[in-house]
Formats: sequence, structure tokens, C-alpha cells
Amino acid sequence: MERSFGRDLSAGLENVLILMETRESGEDAFPKFQYTPENVQGPGCDVDPTEVTLPGCSCRSQSCLPDSCPCLCFGQAYTSEGRLVEQREEEASLGYSRPVFECNVLCECSEACQSRLVQNGVRVRLGVFCTQGRGWGVLALEAIPQGCFVCEYAGEVIGFQEARKRQLSQTTEDMNYIIAVQEHGGGQQPSRTFVDPAVVGNVGRFLNHSCQPNLVMVPVRVHSLVPRLALFTSRDIEVGEELTFDYAGGHVTSTQTHSHRLGPQTEPGAPQRKACHCGAPNCTGVLPLDISVLH
Repeated sequence: MERSFGRDLSAGLENVLILMETRESGEDAFPKFQYTPENVQGPGCDVDPTEVTLPGCSCRSQSCLPDSCPCLCFGQAYTSEGRLVEQREEEASLGYSRPVFECNVLCECSEACQSRLVQNGVRVRLGVFCTQGRGWGVLALEAIPQGCFVCEYAGEVIGFQEARKRQLSQTTEDMNYIIAVQEHGGGQQPSRTFVDPAVVGNVGRFLNHSCQPNLVMVPVRVHSLVPRLALFTSRDIEVGEELTFDYAGGHVTSTQTHSHRLGPQTEPGAPQRKACHCGAPNCTGVLPLDISVLH
């Protein structure tokens, strides 16, 4: 199917054009929202995600090394080609991943450091298009190798009470965008991050769910302890292929990171499930729904 793409959705805020499919008047209306390439502080969030709160390294080198750089105390996350290390990719697909920290603006290493990737923004050509029966989606407008960073799932970072309020106010007819990421580290209490790109967000808000996705989500920390929800390809992507991720973040019994797309609930104990139309051979028939993180 030939598609025609027009204006830049990001209005120049990304490194590359995020193109929108040209539609006939009267067809599915494009949602109104404010574009942001990275997370912004929302109601109930005590920390500004754009504020630099992490220390920098003193590595005066072209690229930092795991043995000597404090930013890489959990190991190197990316290859020299700028792809997610295979072991990290496997961990993410299972819902488990070691913490990923990138070098930041306070680091003395070069801008070309191997540990600077997500902070450099979108580098692949993407198009937002109208799907058949699944609303809007995101297409790859170029071939993307396995392990490449595609985009963030960026929006308002909100607090627990605000996320709960927004989730409980939704009906089964409302589109839901809130992602809840719960991270477990050692014996500490799990940390929770809520991101809602409904009103302020980026191209990630248009990514559809699939029970057989081709993207994995990895929390990445750059300048702040507030994670960036980075999406990487889990296999080679062809030109014109739709990009998707698992809203449930994978299913395992012992994990370090869980991500869930929250859904509407009309009354306590009666969650409303929406049908899944991903078309995958292993499709469950319903979209993932997890409201336990809000209790």
C-alpha cells in the first residue's frame, strides 16, 4: 500500500523528521497534543526530569571504559556501533535488566563517547500512520538493525496519586497512554515511574501494542535518577514495518523491571479489558491491563 507522508510531527524538535501520513479530510482526526522530545515534570512529580542531579565522570578520553568509569559500574550497555548489547536486550525482553546509566553533561569524556546514545535523540526515520482498526501507529521509514535505539516513550512524569486519578477517571471509550514502570533493586522498596504522553508527549505515544513485539523498553538514566523509557529494536526491521512493543513489559516470575500500560476501571474489582487486534499468532485477544500498581 502506497502511503503519502506530509508535515513533521515534531516541528523540528527531533534530529530527523517525524512524518505524519497525509489523510483525506473527514478521516480519523489526528489527536491534539504538545510535542516534547523528552520527559517533562507533571503533577505530583517531585523531581524535574530535565534537571541534572547525577554526578559526572572525570574520564578525559574519547570513550569511557567499564573498568574505570563510574557511569559504567553496571557494565557497558551499548556496542561501538551504537546498539544495545545483546545480553541487555535479552534481559529486557524478559522484563529484567541491570541499570543503564549514560554519561551526562557533567562528564569530561567526549560527546562521541560510546556511553552517550539515548540522550542524542531519535536518529531513524519514522512515520505516524493510520492503521486498520487500531488507531494510529508508527512505521519504520528505513531499515533498522537489531539493537538500535528508536525513540523514547516520553511525556509528563506524574506522581502516584495523579496517575491513580487519571486512570480511575477513564472510561472504556478513552484512549489510555499512562505507562507505569516499577523497578526493584536489592532489598529496597520498588521505585515507580509514571509517564503519561496524552497531552504532552512524543512519537512514542503512537506505538501500538503487540503480543509479538519488535521493540523492547529499557529504563535509561542520563542526567537524572528519573529514567528515560528507551525503546530498542529486538530484531532487524524492514522498511514499512510497523513498530510495536508489549504494553505489559514481558512476563516473568522474578524481575527487576516491570512496565505496564494502565487501563480504565469502572468500579473496584471490575477491570474492563479491551480487545487486542495485533494479529500475532500468539495474540491473547485482549490488551494487557494491570491496575495493581495503583493500589
